[in-house]
This record gives sequence, C-alpha cells and structure tokens, in this order.
Amino acid sequence: MALVPYEEGAGWGARQLHSPSATYRFARQTIRLKQDWRRLGVAAVVWDAAVVLCAYLEMGGIDVRDRSVIELGAGTGLLGIVATLLGKSFFFCLFKAIYSCSARVTITDRAAALEFLESNVQANLPSELRPRAVVKELTWGKDLGNFPPGAFDFILGADIVYLEETFAELLQTLEHLCSEQTVILLSCRIRYERDHKFLKMLRDRFSVYEVHYDSSKDVHIYKAQRGSHKDDF
Repeated sequence: MALVPYEEGAGWGARQLHSPSATYRFARQTIRLKQDWRRLGVAAVVWDAAVVLCAYLEMGGIDVRDRSVIELGAGTGLLGIVATLLGKSFFFCLFKAIYSCSARVTITDRAAALEFLESNVQANLPSELRPRAVVKELTWGKDLGNFPPGAFDFILGADIVYLEETFAELLQTLEHLCSEQTVILLSCRIRYERDHKFLKMLRDRFSVYEVHYDSSKDVHIYKAQRGSHKDDF
C-alpha cells in the first residue's frame, strides 16, 4: 500500500523527507527512526499524520493499555512504536518497576518494507516490550487469512488513504479486522477529491466522526466503528 516512490522534486518538505533519519519524543522516550526515501518512497519517511496521531494517543485519545492493537501501512513504524510504549502498564515491587500487562501491537506493511520497519521497531523499544510488538506482512485484501477476524480492539492508520485503487481492499481489510467493539482511528490530510470519496465509502459501512483536527499540520483524525455503536462517540 505504502510503497509508492515520488519524484525528488515533489513538495511536502523535501529536505525532511529525504533526511536519512527523524527524531521524535513521545511517551517520555526519544524515538530515532531511519528513513529511506530513495529505496522505499513514501513507506520509509515519517508523515505529519503519524506525528499527529501519536500526539493524540499520548494525550489520552484512547487507552491502549492491555488491548490488542493493529497498525496498517506502518511505514517507518513510528505510530506502532508509540502505541507499544503507551500501552505498557506496570507495578512496583521492592522499588523496581515490573511490567504487568501491556498492549499487544501488530505493526503491518507490505513485504518489501518489513525489514526496514522491523529495524526501526527493534531499535526503539526496550527489551521488555519487544515481545509485545509484532511486525507482520499485510497486503490489504490479500493476506486476511493470517489475521483472526474481529480480533483487535483498535485499528490505527496514518496517511494510508491516498491511492484510489486500494480503497476497496482497505475497506475489506477494515471489515475483516473489526468486531462490534473495535475502534478505528485514521489520521490523514485531505488533499484531493478522492480522499472525500474514501470517507464517503467508509461512512457507508461504519459510523465515522472527526475527533481531532490539527490546524498547524492540516491533519484530521477520524474515528470509526460499526454502525450499531453510533451513539458511543
């Protein structure tokens, strides 16, 4: 889904996109990510939508502790890493912090991005949390048999809505992964008419509400759930 190269002269802050690394601070931890625009294109750089959704999670937009979380089109892995860090819960025993239960986070992308994604995830999680984050291949609409239907509490996606030819497969994937209780959070910048088309397609199958807008980055966060939960928002 995310493996689409763009020309070097394209916009969107070319210097930042072509930098070999990016550094962020979330969940009281410095996160240093490798980027590789030349080899993997948009799958290997951090987009504003991921940063905004990470900040929303950190502010308590949802509580992922001891929950099952999956990220779609993870790219550099920033969002999945932050979800894992925020998902930890612990108690103190003889003045030592012991992790008791943590979020179970599945971080997905297409096969060509997995080695790059795995390296960022492993480099930015403490050893105690690494078993709680699994990097796994997922091509929308094609690898669904590898994922139990309705097994996730939260589905996260940052800037994954940009190729119209993938919209049907993305919706199929969301429906497969969702139970009646699953909450979807999609963070995106509305750039083109096709983005509005996807939101309409999403609303045909889910109850969808905008829950946050970052005006400085022009990024929207939409929360979606199966229609029977419309009153829960």
